[in-house]
Amino acid sequence: MAAVGTGASPGVGMGVVCLTTEDVLDAADRDEDALLVCEETSPTDEVGMRVAVGILTARGGVTSHAAVVARGWGIPAVVGVPDMVVADDHVTLGNLRVEAGTVMSIDGGSGEVMVGAVEISGLPGIGSVPELSVLLGWADEVRGERVGVRANADRAEDAVRAREFGAEGIGLCRTEHMFLGNRLPLIRAFLLATSPDGEAQALEALAAAQREDLKAVMVAMAPLPVTVRLLDAPLHEFLGEDAPEGWSEHNPMLGTRGIRLAVLCEGLYRMQVRAILGALDDAYAGGVDAHVAIMLPLVSTASELALVRGWVLDEVETWGPVEPLLVGTMIETPRAALLASEMAVHADFFSFGTNDLTQMVFGLSRDDVVQRMMGTYLELGLFPADPFSHLDAGAVAPLVAAATRSGRMARPGLEVGVCGEHGGDPESIHLLVEAGVDSVSCSPFRVPVARLAVAQALIDLDG
Repeated sequence: MAAVGTGASPGVGMGVVCLTTEDVLDAADRDEDALLVCEETSPTDEVGMRVAVGILTARGGVTSHAAVVARGWGIPAVVGVPDMVVADDHVTLGNLRVEAGTVMSIDGGSGEVMVGAVEISGLPGIGSVPELSVLLGWADEVRGERVGVRANADRAEDAVRAREFGAEGIGLCRTEHMFLGNRLPLIRAFLLATSPDGEAQALEALAAAQREDLKAVMVAMAPLPVTVRLLDAPLHEFLGEDAPEGWSEHNPMLGTRGIRLAVLCEGLYRMQVRAILGALDDAYAGGVDAHVAIMLPLVSTASELALVRGWVLDEVETWGPVEPLLVGTMIETPRAALLASEMAVHADFFSFGTNDLTQMVFGLSRDDVVQRMMGTYLELGLFPADPFSHLDAGAVAPLVAAATRSGRMARPGLEVGVCGEHGGDPESIHLLVEAGVDSVSCSPFRVPVARLAVAQALIDLDG
């Protein structure tokens, strides 16, 4: 064993070491299994992550970009490997130097990193284990319509997989992932446009591309609901080295993203709404009974929520007759949670983004500080558990419960969901069900776990 990091997405990945996305794509063209090895990943790496057999990063935790994307796509991943340094043509693990092109193996469950290939045996799928299907059926009977289980999915193939695992809809469809791959030049053209005409042309091309992608997701999930979150990623992530100085930020996760970016780039977000409405129309035209809701990210004030919600409703009214369209908000800043009654006035539903909420409540960077301190804190008993893996029972869970109560007092019948990665963790699910949420949403591969965990939580709470 060469090193041990944090197991972020279960499974074993074996392949040649590729230090860039381009190297991964080149290896795939040669029909070689590629292991993406890098300091950390960003949205621009997703075109390579998609075809990699595994992902290994020096930085990051269980809610880092690499971890979340890998779990969603069922790709083994190990993150946050201590003393791992990535160079141009090799990677060092402590005193061990591994050249690019060398075969390595990772275990996304244990976090183990090994040089060379390891033997693995295949595991049966859910459908091939009758007893498991029966058990999950019983769990669904216990759940009934009390607490739903949805999936986080951004592509049609992810939606299909989620349905196979028993998801009852999509609780989080991240639109920023639709700007990657061959769509990346379109968003770059918008961001780097030097004239209103250039911006308008870029937005038109983006709208057509996003409309196509969203229609595919809606069709794959119909007649189950799809909740589409408007763009949340910091825009400089799409530009890489081409990012103008004005788009670079020292702390982008708390910077100009989500609804803050919407206020500054109104046209981009209005375009997204039109793309959603167009996709819905296209699905209807094909005889598909599609259902969609729109979710606004990183809200911290009721006034910004009211402003952008107004834009959404303006676009709906201009577009023409559609089914009643729900417009809700993420609750992922402590301020939004503490002022949930004000938020509920302008939201048809809440969805707690527990990854960011945990980060902000603790004041911890889920990628940087956690990697350096988490092991020591757990060893000394300063934290009972990693709060990014298991929902914090001391502050975050009570905040979710209080915000849920407050929101429903202001808007009776308010639907409340959770779309952070805690939505697939059994311990966290128990706290969330106790807090009164109506649904949890997680990566497709964790849906069976969530179905069972919700039923167990309901049985415990019912006594």
